Amino acid sequence: MSEQDSSTTTMAPRRETPPRRLRRGNAYRARRRRERAPIGAGERRELMRNALIESRLTPNAISLTGLALNLLAAALVWEQLFFLGGIAFIVGSIMDTLDGRYSRMSGKGTPFGAFLDSTLDRIEEGVVLTAVAGYFALQGDRIAAAAVVVAVLASLMVSYTRARAEALGVECKVGIATRPVRVVILSIGLVFARGYASLGDFQLLAPAVYVLAALSLVTVAQRIAHVRRELTAPV
Repeated sequence: MSEQDSSTTTMAPRRETPPRRLRRGNAYRARRRRERAPIGAGERRELMRNALIESRLTPNAISLTGLALNLLAAALVWEQLFFLGGIAFIVGSIMDTLDGRYSRMSGKGTPFGAFLDSTLDRIEEGVVLTAVAGYFALQGDRIAAAAVVVAVLASLMVSYTRARAEALGVECKVGIATRPVRVVILSIGLVFARGYASLGDFQLLAPAVYVLAALSLVTVAQRIAHVRRELTAPV
């Protein structure tokens, strides 16, 4: 064997320098910490979003669930179980807001779904207010019952003015008593329809109806004025 071959075979392998091993160890520990760390809120939302999109859940199913909850709320109000009716109305109204967002998020929305959503929103609001009007009629409170009728007509006109304006090419989302505001007002009235001794024995159903009727009428006037300005403005 030559001197060159002998030196080649007897040469010991080069040792890894400590700094390099240290860097590898730090990288490994950092990777393990990331693997063990709990996922953040953003990642949880993303996982939930993907799970919902991949599921068989449809926006129409959410809309119909909201309708069922509002029908339950109307039945509970008719039985004068106002607190439970208010809770059902709140949850059903939340479902009504979720169906549109889910439709846009998942891409499962259809033109018929949008039409169904708007139609059911009007039915749900009307059926709960009808039960409230029936309660006031049974109590002999004619003024409150009449205010409920005004609130129903005005809330329908709030929606109609927007739909008609958008058909004319005018965006019309102005006004104080939009649907979320009306839902909040009626929810407060239902939840506190019965007085509580610890809170001064006050009842808010009738005042909520008066406020709802008044603000809805104001909103109709605001939208009419807005559309008039938009259509008569010089080009």
